[in-house]
Amino acid sequence: MRACTTTELKGIIVPIVTPMRADETIDTDELRRQVDRQIDAGIHGIFPFGTNGEGYILDGDEKRLVLETVIDEVAGRVPVYAGTGCISTKETVEQCKMAEAAGADILSVITPSFAKASQHELIAHYETVAAAVKTPIVLYNIPMRTGNAIEPETVAKLAEVDTIIGAKDSSGDWDNLKAYIDLTANKDFGILSGNDALILRAFQAGAKGAIAGCANVYPKNMVGIYENWAKGDLAAAEACQEAIAPLRACFKFGNPNTVVKTAVNLLGYPVGKCRAPFNYLPEEGIEALRETLESDREKGMC
Repeated sequence: MRACTTTELKGIIVPIVTPMRADETIDTDELRRQVDRQIDAGIHGIFPFGTNGEGYILDGDEKRLVLETVIDEVAGRVPVYAGTGCISTKETVEQCKMAEAAGADILSVITPSFAKASQHELIAHYETVAAAVKTPIVLYNIPMRTGNAIEPETVAKLAEVDTIIGAKDSSGDWDNLKAYIDLTANKDFGILSGNDALILRAFQAGAKGAIAGCANVYPKNMVGIYENWAKGDLAAAEACQEAIAPLRACFKFGNPNTVVKTAVNLLGYPVGKCRAPFNYLPEEGIEALRETLESDREKGMC
């Protein structure tokens, strides 16, 4: 079954963590609990095996298991995004077809990585992938992780492809994100912020939504950025945006994925560690997280 009846890009989408047991196998029971926790908080979409979901380190069978579990648990309540980008065009097409068959609503296709790709090659890659499936595609730009950036002019060109309906920018570069928005403003196309610090600013500039890792920790607060902005309560939206600064300050202690997953564990949800080797936080980082979470708990954030 399909996860949802709409593919509108809207609101706060959580790149949900992938719960793992001590032996690094997938804990589907906890994954279901995390899905319900997010939906109960008002989240607008669930994105399994994105960056925070450790899609970079899951094999094909694990991705299928995670996606099918999420789609089953979501049961049509919100759209389900699937991270299907791989290094080669061939494998990306295969993963997109897998996710389409499973019933994903939207495919998030990260740029190829490791080898340097020209803009010509990126355009050919995405056009080939788009021609192979009917499910809507969102481009995913995160050059600090992949080594390849989708230039704003390339996004504008790919926005002409019917199957490609949006782009997520996780570059952290405001000028790049703003250019994505401006160059596609007259198209039926949505831009998503992939940097949690820029969410409200992006909404004000015309973005449709955000894929927010911090929603794994504080889903209600992150939803509040969008909901308050949408109803015109800018002060409340700004308060929600500013509230995540202490958590984001903890990212200096390690991989942000590891910090987020550790925080979820410290809140009492047994989602396990990130898969090795990307799972270490120094004790000072863990203690800083504990102090931050306790302070935020007193503020009613969790």
